Amino acid sequence: MARGAQTRQRIVEGALRLFAEKGVDATSIRDIAGSAAITEPAIYRHFKSKDDLVWEIFWSGYRGLGEMLGSIEAQGGLRERLTAMVETICALFDRDQPLFRFLLLTQHGQLGKITEREKSPVQVLHDQLAAAIKSGALPQQNAELATSTVFGIVLQAATFKVYGRLDQPLARYAQSLAAACWAALNAPAFDHNHDPARR
Repeated sequence: MARGAQTRQRIVEGALRLFAEKGVDATSIRDIAGSAAITEPAIYRHFKSKDDLVWEIFWSGYRGLGEMLGSIEAQGGLRERLTAMVETICALFDRDQPLFRFLLLTQHGQLGKITEREKSPVQVLHDQLAAAIKSGALPQQNAELATSTVFGIVLQAATFKVYGRLDQPLARYAQSLAAACWAALNAPAFDHNHDPARR
């Protein structure tokens, strides 16, 4: 990796760690420079501002989660795919808590900036649910509301984990969370091998 790319990576890693620990507002450019062992002016050679840095970290992580969810969209029946998506989100939380905490705690200030919606995890899940509703694999319902319900169940559990209200790795709860999502969608308890969405 080139020296400039290494410096940029140190900035991102240091900023992400500080953002997760202290919050974005309480973290200064000076803090980030100290964490990356560089000068403050050096940061501005890579990012125009702190807001630019925050957005780049957010979109990179958010898009990455969307790509992970998208890679499993064609595997198995609908319930299998939904379970795999929940497991993927939980595994990401356990593997990279600073990134997930950052995504959780900054999402409301960043989601409105997204223009490439097809690459977002929300859109990936929405498209899966909308197709299932259209095919009859799920009862008729509002696909946007169904998407928000699933994400609400999983992300609230992640929030509880962030604040210490859940004491096990989030992956330990993935099956229960997936079952709760399935029930909240009023989904029938059918054999996934007969899932119309697979035809």
